[in-house]
Amino acid sequence: MARQATTTAIKAAQAAGGIGVGVAGAGGHKTVTAAATEAIRARILDGTYATGAKLHQDMIAAELGISRIPVREALFQLDAEGLVRIEPQKGASVAPLSRERMIETLELRAMLEPYLLKSSAPNLVPADFAALARILEEYDAAIAAKAMNRWGELNTLFHLGLYARADRPRALGIVTTLLRESDRYTRVQLASRIDYQRRAQAEHAKLLRLCRKGAIDQAASLMQAHILHVSGTLAAILSSGQ
Repeated sequence: MARQATTTAIKAAQAAGGIGVGVAGAGGHKTVTAAATEAIRARILDGTYATGAKLHQDMIAAELGISRIPVREALFQLDAEGLVRIEPQKGASVAPLSRERMIETLELRAMLEPYLLKSSAPNLVPADFAALARILEEYDAAIAAKAMNRWGELNTLFHLGLYARADRPRALGIVTTLLRESDRYTRVQLASRIDYQRRAQAEHAKLLRLCRKGAIDQAASLMQAHILHVSGTLAAILSSGQ
């Protein structure tokens, strides 16, 4: 379903502006690149493009029905996210899981996300809380159904939903990139033990409750602990080769 959605997005982007020259074409080009990035990201996360696999621009462009230009730009974006590795003379490939990069990514999140939460939580309105509760319901259903392709996506949506009213665009942009990179690692952690899934959902629910009642400092402390717990368990998993 995710692949169908990204393919539809690419077709819609092409219809809206294509990849031609001029103002409309430039806007369409950016939209097609964004949709291509999402399509390639989804294929990496669901294992269609396996770790270490070569990512040939021509083949991907043919698969997505677009030119090589947005594919090339998408690969550079995914290289910045840590999902793709681009090497001189070798081209692009799916980046391996890295314990060191994972630790750095989650340490950065542990610093920035409590800051964003403190800035956003006092400004959240009832509609925001209702939307966040619905995400957690979907998350519960995805875990029960063992729909791993949804876990990272819903985790990202929940975290970003908490920060939606922070009015800190630069920090939010950085955290959005970090959350996307964390997606691969989050899946590994949640899939390894059922109690990690239960703990993640229990902490998400508690974060929502604390924000609802205005216990912002407690929520920020829990957010930091929540992220660092994932880092610690993942470090052990990746060290043991699980």
